[in-house]
Amino acid sequence: MNKLLFGVLFCTLLLLSCEQKKSDFSEKVKVSLRNVGHQLLLSQKDSTSLVLPVQQLQEDQYKMSFQNNLQIEPSELVTIINSNFKKADLPAKYRVEVKNCANEEIAYSFEMILNEEKSIIPCSGRNLPNSCYVITVHFTSEKGKGLTPIYIFVSLLFTLLIVIVVWYLNKKTENPNSKDSGTQKLGAFLFYPDQNKLVKQAVEIPLSKKECEILSIFISRPNEIIKREELTKKVWEDNGVFVGRSLDTYISKIRKKIKEDTSIRLTNVHGVGYKLEVD
Repeated sequence: MNKLLFGVLFCTLLLLSCEQKKSDFSEKVKVSLRNVGHQLLLSQKDSTSLVLPVQQLQEDQYKMSFQNNLQIEPSELVTIINSNFKKADLPAKYRVEVKNCANEEIAYSFEMILNEEKSIIPCSGRNLPNSCYVITVHFTSEKGKGLTPIYIFVSLLFTLLIVIVVWYLNKKTENPNSKDSGTQKLGAFLFYPDQNKLVKQAVEIPLSKKECEILSIFISRPNEIIKREELTKKVWEDNGVFVGRSLDTYISKIRKKIKEDTSIRLTNVHGVGYKLEVD
């Protein structure tokens, strides 16, 4: 059960970690785009108008707008964005669109694909006239998209499945007959009173009914002296049977069956009874 709880905790931490990574990426993009906006304004010697708050339109798409109109030189826009994204270690694959505020028509766009040789950068020498523009950036790299909800769900489900399987296998290893709720551990042995046997490393050691009854009493009270009278009463006399020295015979048989484990011993307390010593 502790392993299962650990698994649930691990999955929860994984989910929180994924959400944190997505949040960190979003904040990094917004800071980088604001810096891009400020550099565009400064390139026109505009140090007073504002870059409006960057908006996240979708998980991988962002919009930047300005307080006042501005003129955009395409090659300068490409250079500023590329430089800032590299400094922020943002994905190298993205698409940029410059839209006119009035009609939302695309006045200019370009796409970066890992390197400038393979990128699509048209009309870099034609300036966009002074007007109101909105710049959107769409990251096309899987790195920028982060983990989708379905991916997170499948990952958590898979992790939980592994935890449950490991827990179940460990349970079976510790207790090969886990369906038997009466199983008790005795040193290196597993004691199955309902099946009249001891098990050690998959080796079964059969027990008689009386041996099981006697052993059950000792296991329930380890390292405690149990008087002969109590043992004979519980195992024989309650059933209306007189035994004489049969108890000593059964104790001897049990000793032989557990002798391979030196951490447990059935010792004789002279004149009193017996004790199951467990290290």
